[in-house]
Order: sequence, then structure tokens, then C-alpha cells
Amino acid sequence: MSLSNAPTDPARVLIAHNHWANEQFYSACAKLSNEQFHQSFDLGVGSLHENLIHILSWTRIWTDVMNEEKSRPNLEAKEKIYTIADLQHLNTIVSAEFETAAMCNSFDDILRPNKSLVFTRGGLVSHVTTHAVHHRAQCLSMFRQLGVKKLPKSSVYEWMQINYS
Repeated sequence: MSLSNAPTDPARVLIAHNHWANEQFYSACAKLSNEQFHQSFDLGVGSLHENLIHILSWTRIWTDVMNEEKSRPNLEAKEKIYTIADLQHLNTIVSAEFETAAMCNSFDDILRPNKSLVFTRGGLVSHVTTHAVHHRAQCLSMFRQLGVKKLPKSSVYEWMQINYS
């Protein structure tokens, strides 16, 4: 991607970065043993597996809110074990749905998922992308605790260096 066709709108940058950063983590997890991938930590929602599912699950839930649809089942069912290939496939689908929901109308749209909650579309785009950054930072700590030396790239800055050069 050259600078001339790279996204510059902050929402589009965050959405594209979010998809890319998730992929970096799946690639890094593919190098781990199954035990490492599922090792529980006193951090985030548990393991790398659980944190990465949590990101996708809540991206999908908030996408449903932006689409003003009933939320689909949570992906975080404890009995469900996702492979790296499953995560990559889900990331492709969930990211595309999120981008469509985020960009389909005005960021000023008022969304009311229930009687007590009120959001704007722009606020939800900001929340979803920063929520994912938060959990990926927890995953970086997990990688360090597992002794991984080459951590996945994950910042917007790193994404720009790869995609704008």
C-alpha cells in the first residue's frame, strides 16, 4: 500500500490497524505450543486464546449494536476452543462487518441498545478499537512471561511504517 491509497481518516486508520494487529497476534500465537496458547495468566481474561476471542466477540457485539440488531451469541463460550485458523477466519469476517457498520452512517448517530445506554457511532468505533489495543497489550505481557523474544508488531505507528512505505 502506498501513501496515496492508504487510509488517512482516523476511523478508517483505526479499523484497518485493528484488523492488521489482530493478524500479527495470530501469527505470533501460531509459533507457540498449544499449552502456551492456552496457559492461564492473572491478566486480562485469562489466556492468549481467551483474550483474542474476547476482542473478536466484543467487536461483533458492538457491531450488532451499530447495526441496531439483536446481539449474536457471545463467542467466549468456555467449552469452545478456537484454532489459529478459526481466529483468522473470524477476524476477516468480524473486521469486515465492523467496518461496514462503522462507516455506513454518520459518526454522530445516536444508538440506544437498551433503555439505559446511549452511544454515538463514533464513540463505539473509538471504544472497540481502543478496547482491542488494551487487550493486545495484555497479550504482549503474556508473550513476555512465556519468554517470547520477538513480540508481534501491534502499534498504529508500526502499522503505518509497514503500510505507508
